[in-house]
Amino acid sequence: MIRWIRQQLGFDPPHQSDTRTVYIANKFPQNGHYVPQRFADNRIISSKYTIWNFVPKNLFEQFRRIANFYFLIIFLVQLMIDTPTSPITSGLPLFFVITVTAIKQGYEDWLRHKADNEVNGAPVFVVRSGSLVQTRSKNIRVGDIVRVAKDETFPADLVLLSSDRAEGTCHITTASLDGETNLKTHYAVPETAVSQSVSRLESLQAVVECQQPEADLYRFVGRITVTQHGEEIVRPLGPENLLLRGARLKNTKEIFGVAVYTGMESKMALNYKCKSQKRSAVEKSMNTFLIIYLGILLFEAILSTILKYAWQAEDKWNEPFYNQKTDQERNSSQILKFISDFLAFLVLYNFIIPISLYVTVELQKFLGSFFIGWDLDLYHEESDQKAQVNTSDLNEELGQVEYVFTDKTGTLTENEMQFRECSINGVKYQEINGKLVPEGLTEDTPDGSLPCLSREEELFLKAVSLCHTVQISYDHPDAAADPFSHANGFSAQMEYYASSPDEKALVEATKRMGVTFMGSHGEIMEIKKFGKAEKYKLLHVLEFDANRRRMSVILQTPSGQKVLFTKGAESAILPYTKSGEIDKTRVHVDEFALKGLRTLVVACRHFSADEYRDVDRRLHEARTALQQREERLVEVFNFIERDLELLGATGVEDKLQDKVQETIEALRLAGIKVWVLTGDKHETAVSVSLSCGHFHRTMNILELVQQKSDNECAEQLRRLARRIKEDHVIQHGLVVDGASLSLALREHEKLFMEVCKNCSAVLCCRMAPLQKAKVVRLLKTSPEKPITLAIGDGANDVSMIQEAHVGIGIMGKEGRQAVRNSDYAIARFKFLAKLLLVHGHFYYIRIATLVQYFFYKNVCFITPQFLYQFFCLFSQQTLYDSVYLTLYNICFTSLPILVYSLFEQLVHPHVLQSKPALYRDISKNSLLSFKTFLYWTVLGFCHAFVFFFGSYILMGEDTTLMGNGQILRANRQLMFGNWTFGTLVFTVMVITVTLKLALETHFWTWMNHFVTWGSIAFYFIFSLFYGGIIWPFLHTQDMYFVFVQLLSSGSAWFAIIIIIITCLFPDVIKKVFYRHLQPTSTQKSQMYTNRVAIGDDFIALQPLSRAKNQLGKISLLRPTRASDAWTPCAVSQRGKTPAHGWAGWWSD
Repeated sequence: MIRWIRQQLGFDPPHQSDTRTVYIANKFPQNGHYVPQRFADNRIISSKYTIWNFVPKNLFEQFRRIANFYFLIIFLVQLMIDTPTSPITSGLPLFFVITVTAIKQGYEDWLRHKADNEVNGAPVFVVRSGSLVQTRSKNIRVGDIVRVAKDETFPADLVLLSSDRAEGTCHITTASLDGETNLKTHYAVPETAVSQSVSRLESLQAVVECQQPEADLYRFVGRITVTQHGEEIVRPLGPENLLLRGARLKNTKEIFGVAVYTGMESKMALNYKCKSQKRSAVEKSMNTFLIIYLGILLFEAILSTILKYAWQAEDKWNEPFYNQKTDQERNSSQILKFISDFLAFLVLYNFIIPISLYVTVELQKFLGSFFIGWDLDLYHEESDQKAQVNTSDLNEELGQVEYVFTDKTGTLTENEMQFRECSINGVKYQEINGKLVPEGLTEDTPDGSLPCLSREEELFLKAVSLCHTVQISYDHPDAAADPFSHANGFSAQMEYYASSPDEKALVEATKRMGVTFMGSHGEIMEIKKFGKAEKYKLLHVLEFDANRRRMSVILQTPSGQKVLFTKGAESAILPYTKSGEIDKTRVHVDEFALKGLRTLVVACRHFSADEYRDVDRRLHEARTALQQREERLVEVFNFIERDLELLGATGVEDKLQDKVQETIEALRLAGIKVWVLTGDKHETAVSVSLSCGHFHRTMNILELVQQKSDNECAEQLRRLARRIKEDHVIQHGLVVDGASLSLALREHEKLFMEVCKNCSAVLCCRMAPLQKAKVVRLLKTSPEKPITLAIGDGANDVSMIQEAHVGIGIMGKEGRQAVRNSDYAIARFKFLAKLLLVHGHFYYIRIATLVQYFFYKNVCFITPQFLYQFFCLFSQQTLYDSVYLTLYNICFTSLPILVYSLFEQLVHPHVLQSKPALYRDISKNSLLSFKTFLYWTVLGFCHAFVFFFGSYILMGEDTTLMGNGQILRANRQLMFGNWTFGTLVFTVMVITVTLKLALETHFWTWMNHFVTWGSIAFYFIFSLFYGGIIWPFLHTQDMYFVFVQLLSSGSAWFAIIIIIITCLFPDVIKKVFYRHLQPTSTQKSQMYTNRVAIGDDFIALQPLSRAKNQLGKISLLRPTRASDAWTPCAVSQRGKTPAHGWAGWWSD
């Protein structure tokens, strides 16, 4: 327990040396000198808080906010010295804000804990004490032997010991780690591969020595020492022996592996970025504004203190007859008195800093976040998944995005390949109803059936169905023993698993066309050609590699002939062909590529007996060489793969998700640049970028790939920069690979960024997870400081999701790591358009107005208090009653702005989606610019002056103020003293600031009406109630009967009306003037909306979009819908202004 606590506090790191020694099954040496190494446990932690650190850590984060820290200081000052107001006026709101925020953040972190517990509590099987024991994932220790069954994910990083196959191989997919959906083959060393039972594993004596954990997914260096019959056998271990946490076992019944890296030391976890508190641009602006207001506060407090002492320089004001000083006061230090007075003024004016702003913002974000989950346009019916909000702190940031970084596989695509076209012997073919049909023909031929396959067509289909590394999985448990046992009726019982998604699509296509791959057993591969079985002997596989960009198989046909089938990229096959329709095929390949299809060229070569013997000898020598094995293999492969006969080419479509192209185009029109970051191959990534509209056909595609050195990379970057400058009319797209990116970021970051920013679209391929995060950070920290958004579906995307200002997880097919670590989660990429263009737009304009309005109403609130000091000898007398001071921001003016910030819509949602350019109007935090902030602040000061001096002039001209708060006028007594004057100012202020917000409101609902007029009514009712009764628990009751007497005066009502009109009339004139003479694009859209909007559809989120076609005009002619009960703005369907409802529509 003590060790665990020390590790949590960081005092006891789990490991110290450069390597780790793992004793399989934790069989440690029995000598007394051995000290076991300490390793991390297997828990995954994505949460921020624990039950122990929640209170201190959360308080620390909250008091980092300027307003919170400031009010804490004010509260402490009120406790320590005699101040004009009670400590409760600051302490109560502060406690409320801190508590509400802590509850909200605690709830969000509890959801993360819940998700972690699901992962950490997942059942797993480990070998302990000679038997298979079920335990939880978090209990796995380094050295445990773990059993993983088919389709399960690996719970830790395991070194493969054995599988259910005699050769000790297994197939896995790493889609959730690096985005690749193809199957990868992993191997066990021969000495452990035979240990296929628990008893054999228990008796295994072996030790793994390997490097300490590192984030690189593709690097692993280690060795295993197996002791057999007293002899130690040492075997090297590499990435092909390591099964990574998060990967999934496929096409293998079960495997056993030893855990070497666990929990937060697994490669998947090391690729997570450290979770940090994200802060929106709006919150940063709020902090800036708060500092400015803090400056105003200090200026007012210092000025008031200086003026007080300047005034008291005269004896008659220093010690008037009604306020004689004590001896202690006369003899006290002048400096201490100055400081005390300064602090008292600070407390008196402290309400200019709006602490309730934070709690209102928190409430607005928390309640507003539900709208995303409620929006049925973001609901995916097929998977039954709705949008999910993991943190509500960044809602408004959705309206400020300038760069979108997206993964490809599973985010833009569906992970489904479909065969579309092929070219055979210079003729283009299409697949129609499972038959191969030449281009221009239809399935229906004159005799009702297609002719038999020609020799070229048959050879092409055989090559495609045999040149691959496809595996077959059988549903029936006994089927795996004999892959040919399902020769009849295979379709319902077998499934293809391929080393690349293209291979799977091609093999499935040949099956539909009559040439079916039935599986392989040992060296035998079987196909069925229109029901007739043919068996081929697999002699050699020439594996695919990135430099050759092709793969081949050498087979022995049923007739005994030796033949090579090869397939690969056009540039890797055509230069080595000597026969076939080369020119026509090249034209067809270009046509396929222009359609966005992934292309492969297929060729063959027939060997004579002598040629094959030579090939076999060369391959054997190269594969058994101990020195320069890879170089010799490449040389032999190139010798074999020449003098080819061209058979044809294939075109496969990587099926895009629905509406990806429209979404990317909408983002581009909104001024958002889209970067695709993928771990996939260069050709694949470019092809998908073209098909999804990320790259246009007219774009000039620039490449920064396969750079070997810094100098070479720098020279290429300079060439690209020159090309962009020389040809600045054409749009440019940039393709970068991971290796070149590393070089570019090392020494030439500035030059690289210059090239990228001049390109309309950027594609980064072969990216490691942390490289994705580095690219995002590079843009984030550039001088322009743009707002970034990252979107992905796999564990390989977690780093960039956490690095970006806003992280969005796609609820994909492979794992939930991206969703768990994201800020928002959606089911499909197409939902991103509405999330940004509609929700982001709404959230931003709402919170921007909320922030400005809060500062405005607090300036209106506290400036009369400052002005009043000039009339009371700076005696720190309050203008307002303490109850009014406390309730102004909490009750009287809080609900209208909260409701506004939840429901306001400047433009109809349909218009925002159909006109993405409107997103540009709010970009770069334009609504919270210094100019706008200055306008609201000056407006607040102007209104405050009108409140104070208007009340003073209209009510104070012909009155004589008496010391007891009464005046004599025409032999009548009226309550018109300090509290009456203050109450008049306060009454005018509450009504004016509420009506000012009403002027700003464009989208009126019944709730807006209720809280706007209800707040004013509540103020009057409360004041009558508060001042009309003598409350026994109040220490003093200065307000007794003041409000009643004030309202009984006709001149008071006249003053209230005149002052309100004086304040608001210039606003109305300004709005009308600007709207008609200098309208913004948003205002133009509002006018367009008013012409075409239909009252019933003018709601916040437009739910049930999928039912609109069926409802048709019927839904338009009904004033309300039953489905509105499910919308966040169902309340808005009644009480709209006529301009937005029937009248505006009917007039059209």
